[in-house]
Amino acid sequence: MGQPHQGEEAGAEAGKPPLGVGLIGYAFMGAAHSQGWRTVGHVFDLPLRPVLAAVCGRDGQAVRAMADRHGWAAAETDWRALIARDDVDLVDICTPGDSHAEIALAALAAGKHVLCEKPLANSVAEAEAMTRAAEDAARRGQMSMVGFNYRRVPATSLARSMVAEGRLGALRHVRVTYCQDWLVDREFPLTWRLRRELAGSGALGDLGAHIVDLAQFLAGEPVTGVSALTETFVRERPLPVGASSGLSAAGVPDDGADDPPAALGTVTVDDAALFTGRFASGALASFEATRFATGRKNALRIELNGERGSLAFDLERLNELSYHDHTEPGAYAGFRRILVTEPGHPYLDAWWPPGHGLGYEHTFTHQARDLVLAIAADRPPLPSFADGLQVQRVLAAVEESAAKNSVYTPVPA
Repeated sequence: MGQPHQGEEAGAEAGKPPLGVGLIGYAFMGAAHSQGWRTVGHVFDLPLRPVLAAVCGRDGQAVRAMADRHGWAAAETDWRALIARDDVDLVDICTPGDSHAEIALAALAAGKHVLCEKPLANSVAEAEAMTRAAEDAARRGQMSMVGFNYRRVPATSLARSMVAEGRLGALRHVRVTYCQDWLVDREFPLTWRLRRELAGSGALGDLGAHIVDLAQFLAGEPVTGVSALTETFVRERPLPVGASSGLSAAGVPDDGADDPPAALGTVTVDDAALFTGRFASGALASFEATRFATGRKNALRIELNGERGSLAFDLERLNELSYHDHTEPGAYAGFRRILVTEPGHPYLDAWWPPGHGLGYEHTFTHQARDLVLAIAADRPPLPSFADGLQVQRVLAAVEESAAKNSVYTPVPA
């Protein structure tokens, strides 16, 4: 697992080998990943001991404050220096999408394990290069995983096992939506998430990547075709004064709340994406991802209908799964609630007594657990970079389809 790690105590945690983690990026997602790494070894009995070795960001003062707040032993301002550290065995990438490929390729070349936030990259070509490098590295014992954390909600993990057991029978429909409203205000500034060169795409890559992966994960099969529409409702937004890039000096989103009115910049990504799809089995799917659903904060919902039953999950009720068994007599059949808090449910034997629910942050603890177990067992973790590439190909197909469907000429009355 590399060289001795700073601050280790002899025989700590029964002599478990350390796994030094280096985090690159420290805004919202960096904090979520920090929570997962800080917590996982205290909740699950792991064969390796995660050590928060170093965190990296461009603003030295800000990254040092983040390190102190979340328990990272050291702070770096150059991601290359973090990768070069002997006490870093695993590189966790939580940066904007434009840097995923460069950082991941460098980390794999340096012999590190890699966890990369979704979407895997900003293009299919980048994702293909990352997948090839990950497959080569796997032969050297290096593991790579994409951070689709919604797979790690106990209820969605339970749903996957129920589908795999055949409880739904042949799949017919999947319908999934992911709705937020944080861009409804036209005065919200032009952050990095609204610039194609940094984010790759808008709601499609940010939210759509999650729902495409979750749909494929639950169905157990890939999406093989799409027909799509996308729209940018607000095409110009204010540029924060002194931060025309839309980034703070730390390289994280700058909402410009303290800045006076400024010039406008062009939004170069989608605000919403709506598309239908077909799975390999012939099952039909519908997807909606938007940042303009007024009143919806982080509303992800998915439903699967099969010949023998249906399953539905709502992120706003993430400890619950709705299940309909269509083989039961119609007189008393219908959707019933499964409260996913039993010790026999995925991940939950390490947490609280039945009925005591978990939250969003626990998905990152479960993500860290699964990756550590895979590294210790020398087996490829899931979702793999190849899984991330499959999602990237679906997103690219959506954009291609939307471009073809973008012109509409009303027929004269």
